[in-house]
Parts: sequence; structure tokens; C-alpha cells
Amino acid sequence: MASSTEKKIKKKKEAQLVMRLDKNTRDAFVDACQSIDTTASRELRAFINKFLRSYKDGKYDDRRHDL
Repeated sequence: MASSTEKKIKKKKEAQLVMRLDKNTRDAFVDACQSIDTTASRELRAFINKFLRSYKDGKYDDRRHDL
């Protein structure tokens, strides 16, 4: 068991995903994240990870889905 003095090792983020969206949507998303004490990056990473888990479980096919 790890001692309480050991730091949790975080996986280094080594890549970026650039996306374009309108400023109002971006600002509303950032504001919403801040209001619940999180970051836009953290929430987008969580969404991507959830999507990938669902994809691996076969919940998507080659058609587009509304998420």
C-alpha cells in the first residue's frame, strides 16, 4: 500500500485537440465549467473517455449518433 507521502502519478498529457466553435458556445461552456469548479479541458477529457468506453463496448456503429 502506498504511503500517504507518495504523490499520485499523473499521466502526462502529450497531445492537443484543436476544434473550432462559435465564441458564445465556447464562453458558455467555460462559464458552466467554472460554476461547478471544473475546467473545460477536464470535462472534454471525461467526455472523450466515456465515448471511447462506449465505442469499445460496441454501442456505436458506422452511422452518426446524437450524443
